[in-house]
Amino acid sequence: MDGANTHRAGGTFRLLPWTGAGGKPAYVLGDGTGYVSRLADNIESVQLGMAGDLLDHATALLADQRVTGAEFRFLANRLSESLRDVKRVAESRGARLDARCVGDDDDDSDTLDGEVIESTEVFEADAAAGGDPV
Repeated sequence: MDGANTHRAGGTFRLLPWTGAGGKPAYVLGDGTGYVSRLADNIESVQLGMAGDLLDHATALLADQRVTGAEFRFLANRLSESLRDVKRVAESRGARLDARCVGDDDDDSDTLDGEVIESTEVFEADAAAGGDPV
């Protein structure tokens, strides 16, 4: 699937802030008002908050002259993980902004109406069938 969001009949695919089986991207289809979208929003919020906390910790650690190489490697690994999460959030949110603007040529307002993503029925039906989210 190209990009973080793709339009389909019945909604838009949203890139989720977690991966599916084998590390593959996970998506949900719909209008953005259901359980999976709210869960994704909450996880993204936690990821962004943790990234801020980690940056504060990194600043303090870099100022400490007694830090060991092992501590720096640990910090670098956590920063790498956090950057990966934040990049995924940015890709998902950027694609949602793009999706909201598609087809708005006759609407000159600066407001964006509603979410573009999600249907819990798609996610639940797939999970009930033993499959992964789209």
